[in-house]
Amino acid sequence: SAINFLERLCLTWMFFFMMCVAERTYKQRFLFAKLFSHITSARKARKYEIPHFRLKKVENIKIWLSLRSYLKRRGPQRSVDVVVSSIFLLALSIAFICCAQVLKGHKTFLNAAYNWEFLIWEAALLLFLLRLASLGSETNKKYSNISILLTEQINLYLKMEKKPNKKEKLSLVNNVLKLSTKLLKELDTPFRLYGLTMNPLIYNITRVVILSAVSGVISDLLGFNIRV
Repeated sequence: SAINFLERLCLTWMFFFMMCVAERTYKQRFLFAKLFSHITSARKARKYEIPHFRLKKVENIKIWLSLRSYLKRRGPQRSVDVVVSSIFLLALSIAFICCAQVLKGHKTFLNAAYNWEFLIWEAALLLFLLRLASLGSETNKKYSNISILLTEQINLYLKMEKKPNKKEKLSLVNNVLKLSTKLLKELDTPFRLYGLTMNPLIYNITRVVILSAVSGVISDLLGFNIRV
């Protein structure tokens, strides 16, 4: 029993240590995204002591897109995504096991000690996933903020009226801004769950398996069939 307890303690510590590393990486990504969103604002750039430039030249837009791509790739990517995917799969597996146990006998579900252990693990993993999902969602909002490009387009239109002699040059910059807006919209991957990178296989398993299990549990508890 003592060896079994020590093994569980060590495995739990290692697992939650990896989750803390993943959360730290997500916090760094959010910080980079937050500072990046302030680059084009003179007031916010002065407040956070970061460089400032406007997207009124093609060269500036090119630098802005390159900096965005660099910051999104900065830091560990694949290893953190593997940790987050493993957490999600573990939470999914525990939820499936709990649903199966409830379907087997919901009146005796809480009588077994291992079911309580499953519930504690599931609650801890869900809280951690909600934290990562919140950070990931906020980071995506910062990087996919199209309002920055739209604001720059409005400024260009106003400048065209004031300086008609530079209309051709400003029109070129405006076209580049429009293409950049379309590019940012196309880069959003469909396999994201509140900012968490999702493998297509995991995405499909989530939709089919867990929803079917939840549907079976609800149907068993309520006494009539429900399709989720």
